[in-house]
Amino acid sequence: MKNIILLLLFGVANTVFSQTITVKDLDTNKPLELVTLISKNPKSYIITNVKGQADISAFKETEKIEIRILGYRAVVKSYSELESDNFEVLLEMSNLNLDEIVISGTRWNQTSDDVPSKVISISSKDVALQNIQTAADLLSVSGKVYVQKSQQGGGSPMIRGFATNRLLYVVDGIRMNTAIYRSGNLQNIISLDPFATENTEVLFGPGSVIYGSDAIGGVMSFQTLTPQLSISDDLLISGKAITRYSSANNEKTAHFDVNIGWEKWASITSFSAWDFDHLKQGSNGPDDYLKSYYVTRQSDVDNIITQDDPLLQIPSAYSQMNVMQKILFKPNEKLNFQYGFHYSETSPYGRYDRHNRIREGTARYAEWNYGPQKWMMNNLKIVHDDDNVVYDQVILNLTFQSFEESRIDRSLNKNERSTNTEQVEAYSVNLDFKKSTGVKNTLYYGAEYVLNDVNSVGQVTDISTGENEIAPSRYPNANWSSIAVYLNDALKASDKLTLQAGLRYNQFNLDADFTGSLDFYPFPFKKANINNGALTGSIGGVYRPSEKWVISTNFGTAFRSPNVDDVGKVFDSEPGAVTVPNPDLDAEYAYNFDLGIAKVFGDFIKIDMTGYYTILRNALVRRNFQLNGQSSILYDGEMSQVQAIQNAAKANVYGVQVGLEVKLPAGFSISSDLNYQIGEEELDDGKTGASRHSAPLFGISRLNFKAESLSLQFYTAYQGERKFEDLAVSEQGKDEIYAKDTNGNNYSPSWHTLNIKTMYDLTETFTVNAGIENLTDQRYRQYSSGISAPGRNFILSLRANF
Repeated sequence: MKNIILLLLFGVANTVFSQTITVKDLDTNKPLELVTLISKNPKSYIITNVKGQADISAFKETEKIEIRILGYRAVVKSYSELESDNFEVLLEMSNLNLDEIVISGTRWNQTSDDVPSKVISISSKDVALQNIQTAADLLSVSGKVYVQKSQQGGGSPMIRGFATNRLLYVVDGIRMNTAIYRSGNLQNIISLDPFATENTEVLFGPGSVIYGSDAIGGVMSFQTLTPQLSISDDLLISGKAITRYSSANNEKTAHFDVNIGWEKWASITSFSAWDFDHLKQGSNGPDDYLKSYYVTRQSDVDNIITQDDPLLQIPSAYSQMNVMQKILFKPNEKLNFQYGFHYSETSPYGRYDRHNRIREGTARYAEWNYGPQKWMMNNLKIVHDDDNVVYDQVILNLTFQSFEESRIDRSLNKNERSTNTEQVEAYSVNLDFKKSTGVKNTLYYGAEYVLNDVNSVGQVTDISTGENEIAPSRYPNANWSSIAVYLNDALKASDKLTLQAGLRYNQFNLDADFTGSLDFYPFPFKKANINNGALTGSIGGVYRPSEKWVISTNFGTAFRSPNVDDVGKVFDSEPGAVTVPNPDLDAEYAYNFDLGIAKVFGDFIKIDMTGYYTILRNALVRRNFQLNGQSSILYDGEMSQVQAIQNAAKANVYGVQVGLEVKLPAGFSISSDLNYQIGEEELDDGKTGASRHSAPLFGISRLNFKAESLSLQFYTAYQGERKFEDLAVSEQGKDEIYAKDTNGNNYSPSWHTLNIKTMYDLTETFTVNAGIENLTDQRYRQYSSGISAPGRNFILSLRANF
């Protein structure tokens, strides 16, 4: 009986001290989801659910609760003040905040005044208005990330003059980069589902202290949808369904997600499917981008077909599906478990730039396709909050990922089809701790272990007989592993100054077995091993002379360890050149300094500017090489220059990022982002040339209008010209990618587009999105891209929230 009474009293106490806060938009009175509430004493952090509600019992008697969401004025109130307001908070929209919530870009929940590096957030509302098609397009929304495409099914971000394996992809805090990420353009980002992405952050500059190898130019952090618990006895059911059509590629897309939340358990299920037809380019632009034919096989003969519509880029069609399932269990206020399952698979799709290659006056290839790109991730995340001598919060991530990709090519009028298939199984363990050692000092520290198991298979199929033969694999079978420890310290030196410094040590190991390739290539080695270490660090600070003035600076180092792609790849990088393995490689290092200034003038103008300078040393680059004393070998029927990845260069990248925001009366505002960078790298002969992944001048300027149920944006996106003499040497000979200047040389012309997007809430449940991209139907290609961007594109989608 005594125990029953105690349980009843405990239940009553929980009822008494359970308190729900509701956060709404001041103008529309609509609830705001994903609003963060943070206090440092006591240390608490919560996010509002789809109803704009959260249980703030943990904040009782707190004197300072920070309430923030991107695009609104931050509010700081005490618990007693919230109580006097009946636990309802109305937030006012503002485009001029100097603070952003950083949910995962630095692994921890921090505000921008604690982070000296430049970090931007791309909210789900921005993505919804833009109605983007893929995760690659999602990054373009920021106006600060440049995206290259070699085919419609792809997208390779460029950040501060770096790309591909010198950038890090992170999903729910887990690195997505594998040991076969290459220096050439990547399309792995399309495996992510933009509909299932809750928030996206980009950390510019080195991120190796927290994330290890590859984080040289920046870190792209994607936080997927999080299961939401019910904060009452009622079952919480919420979700959305979306359907969309786009005219430029006859896109047909469908998505739904549903969240079911109890008090201690929650589940979220997400499914998306896309179907894209061949992409149609614009009618006004360089004729060099037109390819009026495509190859098809009929009656066992390759036929070159003249297109009825030369603006169609054939082959570029593909389809994709994504599934996500997450389950959350929170047995008490201090402990929660979250399991996440992600799966993505594309159809095969053509690499359009390779289909543009010419040999002997006709099409070089009858086929050049990527096979289905598959990605699966299983992740168990355990979070424990406690106030002990070791940590205030500890996070354990146990993850298994599986990747599969393949390349399929066949020369015109040849029966031999080559297929290379790569599979990577990636295992990782992350243990991260957070500990406040005083009111003003916080330590972040942890350890990481990563293992990649790479399996590569080559095959040649005689399409006339169906017979298969073993062929050279693209990579050796290999294991790549990394083990690391890190420590980061954030010190609130004063109300105006925050300092942060960190160190990380990585030990990486690579074992590669070339035995399977020796029957095809006369390599002078059977196995290769690399076992080395890397020490990186950073130090920086954020100074706030006033609420409207922020100065930040940061010096950091980063590294990229040689991976299987660097050490063991065999491929044709360009006509007449073949890349072969080189096991004698070391890590490359980057040293970066950046300075950022942001200022709000009055209450209607905000200017922010960041300048940076990055030095890359011991850079892994492709250079001429010798194989068994030979500088040329016969490859795929063509005498080719032998090349290999080598630690043979240094590079410098410097530039500036500028942003402007102007708040105007009657719901209007103006915003603009401009990026200028110069990249230089050392060439074979010791001279200096342009860096391949340093984008030309680019940016986006927007005119926005916001009313109660209507969002409207008119914007222009643009890129400056990249002349022939300013192209990287490796780019100057790529006829299939670039336009011709008046001298007949390859170059990347300047371009701009005019676009309009709108989003209107028909009811509380239904929202319609519409837009017209490239209003003037320009024919253009983004720098280094092998496929033209869409011409005039009409977009219409319908969204239902429940």
